[in-house]
Amino acid sequence: MKQHWLPHPVLTLSLALIWMLLVNSFAPGHLLLGLLFGWAIPLFTRHFWPEPVRIARPLVLLRFIVIVLFDIVVANLTVARLILGQPKHLQPHFVELPLDLRTDLAISLLANTISLTPGTVSAKLSEDRRCLIVHALHETDTDAMVNRIKQRYEAPIKEVFES
Repeated sequence: MKQHWLPHPVLTLSLALIWMLLVNSFAPGHLLLGLLFGWAIPLFTRHFWPEPVRIARPLVLLRFIVIVLFDIVVANLTVARLILGQPKHLQPHFVELPLDLRTDLAISLLANTISLTPGTVSAKLSEDRRCLIVHALHETDTDAMVNRIKQRYEAPIKEVFES
């Protein structure tokens, strides 16, 4: 019965926290509204989730979230410097990122993480789901970029959601 009324408890709490950060207020009314959204969204979208979400290593997930938040801040500053500096010297690239991830959730999370980080965007997933095309606003060493994404994002996602 719990699964029926609370299909994704971690997602519920995550959405409530995201709501609180978006409204920039921890007032009781906003907390209640965040929890309501956090409960309703997973409840009404549970039929779109083909498999149950299992978090194998919650501490690795927490470390991953901190790394992503840090990378977003650093990338924002870097993109601002590049755009305000000398945009003529940008070296945009499409990069092929081979994937070790196999589940829909893990691949989606990686693609969204890449797109959330300023200066990169996930452009296309190959038909065989073994490769993700990523566009980088400015990259001089594409091999280093692939290694960075695989180590900082893909490895922890695989450890948390596919082990």
